[in-house]
Amino acid sequence: MPQPYSGVFPVVPTTFTDTGALDLESQRRALDCMVDQGSDGVCILANYSEQFLLSDDERTVLAELCLKHIDGRVPVIVTCSHFSTQIAVERAKQAAELGAAMIMMMPPYHGASLKGSEQGIYEQFTRVSNAAGIPIMVQDAPLSGITLSVPFLAKLAAEIEQVRYFKVETPAAADKLRALIAAGGDAIEGPFDGEEAITLMADLNAGATGTMPSALLPDLIKPVIACHQAGKNEEAAGHYGRILPLINFENRQCGLRACKTVMMEGGVIKSDHVRHPMPALNAETRAQLLSLAQAANPLALSWGK
Repeated sequence: MPQPYSGVFPVVPTTFTDTGALDLESQRRALDCMVDQGSDGVCILANYSEQFLLSDDERTVLAELCLKHIDGRVPVIVTCSHFSTQIAVERAKQAAELGAAMIMMMPPYHGASLKGSEQGIYEQFTRVSNAAGIPIMVQDAPLSGITLSVPFLAKLAAEIEQVRYFKVETPAAADKLRALIAAGGDAIEGPFDGEEAITLMADLNAGATGTMPSALLPDLIKPVIACHQAGKNEEAAGHYGRILPLINFENRQCGLRACKTVMMEGGVIKSDHVRHPMPALNAETRAQLLSLAQAANPLALSWGK
């Protein structure tokens, strides 16, 4: 796929057995489903992949499996965030060696009070850029507790060779994307949004060229972007309006559990288990999710049947 990358790059869920072990057979099936969904690329080991519940050895197993199984069918982004610059560099080098198309990183943070300074963040991204030699996506998300200003993000893009992509998930994401594109110019190769595409129309209107949702319904998000890129904004809004109830319920009620539940219902994966201390979906919430999914009819709900 030629750069700059754009379109729908959903996050790959990490699949477990009912007892919490990695389920590698289901992992391969989830990847195949995501390719069949028409994903323009995929992202592994992200927060929606439960990366914070994986051991280092499991990360390596999953990175190797996913990149080998995708086998170039679509570009793969590998999340390499870590508070330690040395570990972030090692993760990024490994991802590049395995064939990743891009690295995604949050700014370095640990808990509520350990946060990298702007100089520390700049140096970490510089070292990862030099070590990996492949494009980097900066994940600008509230989870880090770090405010990344538009001038600072534009500085990263202008001065660090591989920093070219930005996933903006902050409040008022459209305003920030618009300002970043204006400030960074051609250095901003890939302005993306996230947050399950809950603000997608506003973000596309602001200049976003890609989105990173979950793997629940990328096949239904693609027509929104295609119509918008073709200048058919009313048609794009119509497609979006039909799937927004499901996106909203995923974002506000379910989080990363929604994709797994729908994929299990659709025969893609064997279990929708999430690792403790994350709770399973409430039974009523699960029923409402599946009712909304049946109305929208994403491929994940029928792929394995």
